[in-house]
Amino acid sequence: MTSSPRHDADLAGRPETPRVRRATAADGEAVTAVFLASRAAALPYLPRLHSDEQTRAWIEAVVLPGSTVWVAELGDPAEVVGFAALDGTVLDHLYLRPDVRRRGIGTALLETVREASPGRLSLHVFQRNTGARAFYERHGFLAGEFDDGSRNEENEPDVTYHWTAG
Repeated sequence: MTSSPRHDADLAGRPETPRVRRATAADGEAVTAVFLASRAAALPYLPRLHSDEQTRAWIEAVVLPGSTVWVAELGDPAEVVGFAALDGTVLDHLYLRPDVRRRGIGTALLETVREASPGRLSLHVFQRNTGARAFYERHGFLAGEFDDGSRNEENEPDVTYHWTAG
């Protein structure tokens, strides 16, 4: 992906506000690119269990049609820089491109997810993913059940986080 000079700031020099919209089937390639880049940067200890092509097929055949998915865009022309996927009250995925972290994009996606599930949310995070855990804790999520990794295909210990409106 190429980046445009407008990625870092708008005309007034402030960080650009992300635009969040519902994902479409046409977003499969961009969502896959975000997913792969984010996991490679933030979770280098995870085993690569699937090829890029298998991951894209899973996103296009399972994630996009089976969940409510939003993408965050920056720039003109717009580039997908993050996405979130909600399945009922479970936040299955929230990933950002590594070059756009700490700019409010994850918060914008999480706020959108909360609007769609205003009473409660839960999610799973790998225990070693301290950055994600801190993000969710800052946003009012509480750690619940800790697991030894037997419930995920990476066999990596994880923790379930819960948020309840209140």
